[in-house]
Amino acid sequence: MSNRPLAAAGRLVPLLRAGLIAGIVIAAAAYPLVALTGLGAKATAHAVEQKTRLLTTALPAETSYLYAPDGKTVLTMFYEEYRQYTKLSDMSPNIQQAIVAAEDSRFYQHHGVDPKGVARAFVANAHSSGVSQGASTLTMQYVRMALRDSATTPKEVQEATQQTSLRKVKEMRMALDLEKEMSKEDIMERYLNSAYFGHRAYGIYAASEIFFSKTPKDLTPVEAATLAGLVKSPSEYDPADSDQKEATGRRNYVLDRMSQLGYMSPDSAAAAKSEPIRLKLTNPPNDCAAIPEKYNSWGFACDYLKNWWSAQPAFGANRLERIDKLRRGGYRIVLSIDPKIQEAAEKNVGAKEGTGSPFANGIVVSEPGTGRVKAMAVNRTYSLDLAENPQSSNPEAGPNVKANYPNTVAPLLGGGDLPGYQAGSTFKMFPMLAALDSGMTLSTSFNAPYRYKSSVYDGWAPSNASGAMTGQQTMWSGFGKSVNTYFVWLEERVGADRAVRLAEQLGLRWRTDVDREQASPGKAKKWGAFTLGVSDATPLEMANAYAAIAADGRYCEAIPVQAIMDRDGTPATYATPGGIHREVAKPRCRQVVSADAARAATDAARCPTGDTPARGGCGGWSTADSVRGTVGRPVAGKTGTTDSTRSAWFVGYTPELAAASFISDPDNPFNAVGDGQSQIPIAAVAETLRDGLKGQPTRQFTPPSDAIVG
Repeated sequence: MSNRPLAAAGRLVPLLRAGLIAGIVIAAAAYPLVALTGLGAKATAHAVEQKTRLLTTALPAETSYLYAPDGKTVLTMFYEEYRQYTKLSDMSPNIQQAIVAAEDSRFYQHHGVDPKGVARAFVANAHSSGVSQGASTLTMQYVRMALRDSATTPKEVQEATQQTSLRKVKEMRMALDLEKEMSKEDIMERYLNSAYFGHRAYGIYAASEIFFSKTPKDLTPVEAATLAGLVKSPSEYDPADSDQKEATGRRNYVLDRMSQLGYMSPDSAAAAKSEPIRLKLTNPPNDCAAIPEKYNSWGFACDYLKNWWSAQPAFGANRLERIDKLRRGGYRIVLSIDPKIQEAAEKNVGAKEGTGSPFANGIVVSEPGTGRVKAMAVNRTYSLDLAENPQSSNPEAGPNVKANYPNTVAPLLGGGDLPGYQAGSTFKMFPMLAALDSGMTLSTSFNAPYRYKSSVYDGWAPSNASGAMTGQQTMWSGFGKSVNTYFVWLEERVGADRAVRLAEQLGLRWRTDVDREQASPGKAKKWGAFTLGVSDATPLEMANAYAAIAADGRYCEAIPVQAIMDRDGTPATYATPGGIHREVAKPRCRQVVSADAARAATDAARCPTGDTPARGGCGGWSTADSVRGTVGRPVAGKTGTTDSTRSAWFVGYTPELAAASFISDPDNPFNAVGDGQSQIPIAAVAETLRDGLKGQPTRQFTPPSDAIVG
């Protein structure tokens, strides 16, 4: 074999030792094909400079944390790369010394590229006719990791990691430039936060927690040497394998190097090498299914958070970008769920229908004036494991289709892509509120027959649930008794389209083809059955719509968080169309109807609950007259059932909280729950409001004005 490459390397060493860029380029030119790349071209140099500037600001992906309302209890995390950025001052000197000993013993002497290392690699690569040795310093390794982490396209990822001479030379150039911009301490900090240690541990914080269940500040020399040894080959030196031979050998090599570099005495190194590797493994939770069993029902709120997040333009241009931001952005997210109200909701749903029933009984509680969701509970276990679920109750489902109980992660309470459930007479609120806001009064009277034939709706002739509803009705008595014919007549006068548009302003969305067609501008005027609740809705929507009435007509978008902090500790913001930056977690509210119209609707809505309105009479009886006695404070609301009681609802509210509960079979809407089950949502709402508000001062509803009473 010729000695010419060795001789050439010998001539280059003095240049390399001098740290001259020219020497590095010449040495690198010995790598195959580099001389043909046009490295010195102005365009290439400009591109390298641009990327170098990027590296001084680029940060690696970081885990987002989801907290309970106390801001301290971690419910779960969201990540692709489990990582928590840690300052160098919060790391033990042991890990800094160990990583230098393992990867780059001359880190504090060179300026980004180690001339000796390049010479060694040049010789080795000349003999192998390829790139067999990389000569990568910690700075060069960081450059590679940062380019990979900041890549936005597959091509950029490939360019950052491919084993080519051109990539290596660019890496050298960027490392030299980077060390002019950043201190050794900053580079060390970035490196230790970027490196992969195996077992989904990205960065030293994750590695310390996963392997030893401690923080980087508390790492011993033995633990630090074990982790530092992993960077070279995480799978080969994995200490969690049953055979720790390779991991121990690598650790001992690092300990020897630490001794040789003066970081520890030979005796200390020898003692450390005699110790076995003692692991205390931790498996960090990821995503909603990993929420602790104690908080299992909070999984539905977590799932709603993800769906809500994916619709927020503040986090990206589309759903994929937004979820990627959640899993890589290092956010600190505090749920809006109130533990006391959530506990009450969990206790009061499914009291008669346990998790083993095909009928889902769920409840959502919303806060008037903010839209913050305070509770989400359903008689289901939040779990991805459907193995023990029975076959679906839907006869049209295939033989291998599982039911949604007892385990599910389906968004049964709203916020996802399921259409919801027919909400029955709870929809009577929308034409009544539209009528009041248009100038009609609570005293608007109509002699409601048992059956009413509508000339506006092409002869459609709905009837009442009972003959006892026949007679003269006002908004108070018509709402309290749920008189169908009164509300069809009222809807004719205000216009079904106006009621539909108002429902939309209060947050309702049409998710089935039939509902979308009926709600369209060309059809809405003739949608007479809208007031009877033939459209699908979710409890999340209904709780939030009624919350707007409790808030004097001020609608606030449903929101599952009370705070979202960026990785730098500042509130996450978004830009409005007018260019104003607002916090993402702040309520987004707007006045939809006049305060007086909302107060009047509330006065009528006290009738169904057995409460006494401030200004009128309820007509002697109501559909849920037990609610006032259960809640023990002023309360308004509305019952709702569908044909053959396929589903049953109750939406109720006080000045402080609004709650919507339903019971239905999500798999098969034709599986009727029956009349006997219609009391379940009524009890769930009444008892949840009672328990959730226990100990709080009693607030009164504001009475409507004389003008709107009539």
